[in-house]
Parts: sequence; structure tokens; C-alpha cells
Amino acid sequence: MGNELSTLQPVPNRDVAMYLPYYQGTKRDMLPLAMALYQVGNFEGARGIEGADNIPFLSTWSILALPADLTRCRIQFNNDAELSYEVTLTNFEFIGFLIDVLTNYKRSEVADFPKTFYRKLLKLEE
Repeated sequence: MGNELSTLQPVPNRDVAMYLPYYQGTKRDMLPLAMALYQVGNFEGARGIEGADNIPFLSTWSILALPADLTRCRIQFNNDAELSYEVTLTNFEFIGFLIDVLTNYKRSEVADFPKTFYRKLLKLEE
């Protein structure tokens, strides 16, 4: 799980150019890898739960070209259709979350979205 994240190859700079204005600092450094992950269209991860086992999930999303296009992301936990959730975000916002996934993976070797993503997914934040 998450192994595909360690084998990603950064996309060429020409593919990154139109997204650069949306990110600052270290997020820009991770952008070529995050765009490579975006172009894969899915990854397997695990949601960290304090004091319990991590919950495995599969995230899938639509792949579109422009930063303002809307990406629909679907996450299914524990391979259970009843534990499926969807969220629609602009590409630049979703790729920002993928940058966070890759940053966290580098640090902890756990592929997981940040808490802010889950707040949007569960409609706790609009």
C-alpha cells in the first residue's frame, strides 16, 4: 500500500507551468510529483486513526487538464461500497491535497490525505 507513491516520476516542467501560480514555497517543489500522481488517477492509502488501526482506502478521481477544472474524487474505505464518499474540488485545490499526501508519505511512509481534505469530503467545511 502506498508503494506506487515511491516510484512516481515527476512530470516535465512544461506540464507544471500553468499550476505554478497556485502554490508557494515547498509546495512548488512537490508539484511535479503531485501532478504525476494526479495523472495516475488513483492511489491506495490508509486513514490514520488515533489509538486504533489505520483504515485502508482507495481514492480515485477524474483527470482533467486545467487548474480551474473540477475534479471529482471518490474514496472507498475498507473495500466497502457503503463506506464510499465523493467530493468535487478544483484541480489546483485537489493537487494541493496530493502535495500534502506526498509530503506526509515522505515523512511517515503512510499515504493519507490531510485533515482539511477529510473535512471537505465529509462536508464539515464548505
